[in-house]
Amino acid sequence: MSQEAASAAAPESKPHLMKVLGPMHIWALGVGIVLVGEFMGWNFAVAKGGSLGAIIACWVIGLLYTALVMVNTEIGSVIPEAGGQYAMAKYLLGPLAAFNVGLMLVFEYVMLEAADALVIGELLKTLNPAIRSLPYVILTLMFFTYLNYRGVFATLTVNFIITALAFITIFILLFATKFYHPSQSLLQLKQMTNGLPYGLIGIIAAFQFGVWFFLGIEGTALAAEECRSIGRALPVGALVGMATLLIGATITWYVCSGLVPSAHLGESVYPLFDAALATHMPWVVAALFAGTLLSCMASANGCITDSSRAWFSMSRDTLIPGAFAAVHPRYKTPYRAILFLLPIAMVFGFTGLLDQVITFSIFSALLVYLLCGYMMFKFRAMYPLGSMKRGYVAPWHPFTAILLITLALATLAGMYFGYWINLLAGFLFYFIASFWFAFHRYKYVDYKTLIKAGAVHWPRPKGY
Repeated sequence: MSQEAASAAAPESKPHLMKVLGPMHIWALGVGIVLVGEFMGWNFAVAKGGSLGAIIACWVIGLLYTALVMVNTEIGSVIPEAGGQYAMAKYLLGPLAAFNVGLMLVFEYVMLEAADALVIGELLKTLNPAIRSLPYVILTLMFFTYLNYRGVFATLTVNFIITALAFITIFILLFATKFYHPSQSLLQLKQMTNGLPYGLIGIIAAFQFGVWFFLGIEGTALAAEECRSIGRALPVGALVGMATLLIGATITWYVCSGLVPSAHLGESVYPLFDAALATHMPWVVAALFAGTLLSCMASANGCITDSSRAWFSMSRDTLIPGAFAAVHPRYKTPYRAILFLLPIAMVFGFTGLLDQVITFSIFSALLVYLLCGYMMFKFRAMYPLGSMKRGYVAPWHPFTAILLITLALATLAGMYFGYWINLLAGFLFYFIASFWFAFHRYKYVDYKTLIKAGAVHWPRPKGY
């Protein structure tokens, strides 16, 4: 066999996942993970920046995520493997950065999954304070772990259905308020909202929880290897998903701010459900109870999919022990990675510290976003337009990448107000992890395995 043929055949010897996903599944993965952020978590922005600070944060952070989706989709559309931002980092930044990005992705989604478990538990207690939520939380996570174990196509098909149903309940609540008839409307924005009590500083502080409206949409790139057509599924699924979330986020703020006093809204565990309770309509309460439960389930389901793909990819590329790179012989899923991350999510879920869990998830995500902005500059420098075929081209470069980096830095700065200890602890954690990788794990890394797929599919970069 010639050297060229051997190189082309080499990637096939590595474990690979089944190509079964289309745009609908990518939409379900992205929106399914994120939609829970409209049912809980975002409202802590009201406590930080007031009612107007929360909606301003929603729109500004919406710009951050629009830029992020554009950047991720352009780079991700040419990477034919799982891992998303991790896969981008290993080709553009090297092993140490790739290890950190992979770890950040895993913790972003594992922490988000833990937050979902916390909300499910609290929601079930509204039925009867005597209910023990722990068994239901365990069963829910185990069910979706099993679903992911059996196959990604069924997993994301289920996610599409339950995500769509949860999204519909937001509109049920909106129309139940009769917002279209001012004289009969239940919404009382003037009485319930508190404006900008902390001024500009409050808006910046609110950015942290404004992220919760959209956190996880970038996970669409993690399933690239399983798309039938990367150039079609990723752009369509991700960009339509982003539009869906922007609409849903604005409606969520509008309805909750008009039905729930800002003091209570800023600390609620399930703001949309509290808004439904304020209508005193049993059928609306039932619909939002179901919607909140379904959104948590969809998010947990998608988080299992994304976190396991990142862990699987790191293992397949030898950055962590190779035991987690195994693909199920029948279902073609990274089953060991899926099973390994389940107890970790449960442990964080049972701490009961919702805002702390959310904060670490957001912190990990923001670090990834900063690196994504930098990678966009490097990608365009190494592979200018015309040098390789892209499934999608991000418009307005370099403005898109600059906007992404600027807003991510501003959001990190906003986290200082109230969560500076979390920031220090997060930086310390990733520093220790980097130290372990550089001085222990790096000697086990097979660099040829790490870059083999890109060497086959990408042209020689400019200047190298």
